[in-house]
Amino acid sequence: MSETTGTTTATRPPEPDFSVMTPEELRAYRDAENRFRASRAARSILGEPDPGAAIDWQRIALPGRDLPVRVYRPAPTGDDEAAARTGLPLVIHVHGGGFVGTAAQCDWTNSRLAARLPALVVSVEHRLLAPDSPLANAVDDGWDVLDHVLRHAAQWGADPARAAVFGESCGALISALTAVRAREAGLELQAQVLVNPAVDVTEAMFDYASMAEYAYSPTRALPQLRLVQRLAVPPGTDARVLSPLYADDLSGLAPALVVVPTRDALADHGRRYAERLRAAGTPVRLSEYPGAQHAFLAIPGVEPQAEAARAEIFQFLRAALAK
Repeated sequence: MSETTGTTTATRPPEPDFSVMTPEELRAYRDAENRFRASRAARSILGEPDPGAAIDWQRIALPGRDLPVRVYRPAPTGDDEAAARTGLPLVIHVHGGGFVGTAAQCDWTNSRLAARLPALVVSVEHRLLAPDSPLANAVDDGWDVLDHVLRHAAQWGADPARAAVFGESCGALISALTAVRAREAGLELQAQVLVNPAVDVTEAMFDYASMAEYAYSPTRALPQLRLVQRLAVPPGTDARVLSPLYADDLSGLAPALVVVPTRDALADHGRRYAERLRAAGTPVRLSEYPGAQHAFLAIPGVEPQAEAARAEIFQFLRAALAK
């Protein structure tokens, strides 16, 4: 397996007070936390990559910027190297975190999808939320990577007729909006997978029973989500444009798997979005994991239900992306 990240000495920084964090403190915390998430020291929590996948960082030249992506392919064996790199179904993945996070934190899931579907998985190292980088930037990153890879599908070894989007938390919001943009552009996706999605960044974001119940347990979710909203939606921005839950039309979208851990402040976001998709006639499966916490898919080392969720996502994508 090829890999270009990882240190053995990274330590996790203490959680700051998100309610009074300055921009400088945000950058320092984010850099330290992301170093930890990309380190070998974190693998006891985040899980080991599948040895059957080749993993590498690449950069995509997009309008006005070069964007890193973490690319997962089935590792070639013997004489089948060419076959392992051509005509693969494509999964565009977006990691969670909002103001903190890295594609490397999702190696456990994405490497298994690449090795076992098999598929080309391209994970977007989107611009993170900051005072000078609102959610609209990250949303553009998700769409632009999908558009770029599909327009250069032969170069990437991807089959443009078999493409899906897959996101977690804030990344699921980006993936949901990407699915809407794909329909508007006349691009037919085969599937969307939305894991513990945040789909409402309007002022009503916190008006859900699950927000009240899980605001501070099992994690201190509420202060982090308030920071996400402050950074995501600058004053004067129409938050509905960035909230898939309030999209004018959710019909004709790719079939969706919405994965909801029940001990999660965002659980009702996922439930409500599944309801809206179903009401619009978009095929949707809502799958709840009782007792699981937010971001559980990314922490298989401590969350026993991560494996079952990964297996369900695998089966859903295998059926959707079959030839």
